[in-house]
Amino acid sequence: MPELPEVESVRRGLQEHLPGAKILTIESFHPRAVAKDSKAPLQLLEGLRCESVKRRGKYLWFTFERDEHALIAHLGMSGQFRVCEGKNELKEERHPHVRVSLSLRRDRKKFRLDFLDQRTFGWMRVDRIDQSTLVPETIHHVAADPFEDHFDAEAVIARLKRSKSEIKRAILDQSIVSGVGNIYADEALWRAKIHPERRASTLSHAELRLLLSSIRSVMKRALKVGGTSFDHLYVNVNGESGYFATRLAVYGREDENCRRCGAMIKRITFTNRSSHLCPRCQRLR
Repeated sequence: MPELPEVESVRRGLQEHLPGAKILTIESFHPRAVAKDSKAPLQLLEGLRCESVKRRGKYLWFTFERDEHALIAHLGMSGQFRVCEGKNELKEERHPHVRVSLSLRRDRKKFRLDFLDQRTFGWMRVDRIDQSTLVPETIHHVAADPFEDHFDAEAVIARLKRSKSEIKRAILDQSIVSGVGNIYADEALWRAKIHPERRASTLSHAELRLLLSSIRSVMKRALKVGGTSFDHLYVNVNGESGYFATRLAVYGREDENCRRCGAMIKRITFTNRSSHLCPRCQRLR
């Protein structure tokens, strides 16, 4: 599933094309493309002009000039946004789940935005913006992510200290800190030398602060190279893959040597998913 660096890479690509563009038509072609709790049909947005593309954690949303509505999107496992214009047209056999036709006011250039989703877990929906937080109402429960200006590290540390969960489970909880998934959780825990099965409440303030710093650092490094792509299911709006997979320290490197101490990387089953760690660097104590 795309995590914060991948979703932010997509947001930046969309932000280059969409602000100032007017939605001419919007069509959905798959029964699961529009979430059941959408507050209105997507067609409500026709005629509106996009103002900006924003993100919190793994959620994207489009805001519109002089309108209280937002269009929220979640990429699920394999969702892709593709901006199509000129030579960047998609092949006709690749049918989108949602297609948005747009026009730019400054030069009347027309282009389209396609939402593709091979595994069909992604979705879009219409929502209203909470004017007190400027976040869509239906994702108000999602915590701030480490890249937001008002991210409160001390408040997150306090919540983690009260948690009875293992630390990996806790940092995957999007109501505590958003944007972290399996890949970057493993990478950050390795950087901080913390075993994923340690209880969050047993970690010191210094260890938790180092972990939050590691989460931000590893995701910032991933963002510089477009995120992590293991296959064709994650690409940016131009169809390009991310290249952070070549720099991963532990994730997906079972039975390879730790890049810090040389010990063999192990994979364990944890919370119904795999966790990768160095048993020497990340001792369970």
